This record gives sequence, structure tokens and C-alpha cells, in this order.
Amino acid sequence: MSERTIRASEIGQYTYCARAWWLNRVQGLGPANVEELALGSDFHRAHGRAVAGALRLRRWALILVGFAVLCLLVALLLCRGGR
Repeated sequence: MSERTIRASEIGQYTYCARAWWLNRVQGLGPANVEELALGSDFHRAHGRAVAGALRLRRWALILVGFAVLCLLVALLLCRGGR
């Protein structure tokens, strides 16, 4: 009996559905809905890009708010110093 490597993704697949793992790994039967799976992967990829973009915008927003607060503090200090 030859040893076969089980990958981490297979463990995830087995945990989700042991029967699907067995059909694929032992029986060599792939999924019948390959097109739908590809569409799902495309959707998840696009969603991941959208989430990354939202996180980038959030980071920029925090930087700009911090800069605005700093400008406000400087303006207040300059106004008080002029009295």
C-alpha cells in the first residue's frame, strides 16, 4: 500500500463533508457542478478584493481624521498663544 499525502485543504473538505472527500479522494469522482463552483470561487475572489479595498479606505479615513484632529489642536494652540 502506497502512502498518500493528505493536504490541509482536504482536511477542511473532510470536516465539511466526509462523503464528498471520500468520493473525490477514494473513488476519483469529482463534483458535477464544476461551473457553479468556478462561479462561486470568482464571487469569493471579488468579495475578497472588495473587503481589502474597504479596509484600505478605512485606514485612510482614520489617517485623515487623525490629521484633522492634529490640525485642530495646532489651530487652537495658535489662537490661544495670540491672546
